[in-house]
Amino acid sequence: MSKNHHSGGGAPSQRQLRVGELIRRTLSEALMRGEIHDPDLAGMSITVGEVRTSPDLRIATAYVMPLGGKDTDLAIKALARNSGELRRLVGKAISIKHTPELRFVKDETFDQMDETRRLFSDENVRRDLDSDEDE
Repeated sequence: MSKNHHSGGGAPSQRQLRVGELIRRTLSEALMRGEIHDPDLAGMSITVGEVRTSPDLRIATAYVMPLGGKDTDLAIKALARNSGELRRLVGKAISIKHTPELRFVKDETFDQMDETRRLFSDENVRRDLDSDEDE
């Protein structure tokens, strides 16, 4: 499932965006402060790039990436293993009727940025861009 896919077909509501951002901030802070006591997470700095919620706010998908992009699978497994504890922290931080189930997936935007940088540094692409500017 791509990051731009929303069940229901439309763009996310303001409420989905607001709840997603609150969850993202809560997860980021909890991970930064080391509130989850898991040896796999202990030495890892994890970026939570975005959190998307389902329209009914029952599922929240966190797009995560360890610093440097290494051990992504290990990080996602460790986060999934600790999702109950993370969900409890989220429930304390935000006040909504049901705390969403947390899911963790690799944040592909970093890979896309690297690929975009690589393309822009390609000699042929630069030459094409330069010729577009000359016109």
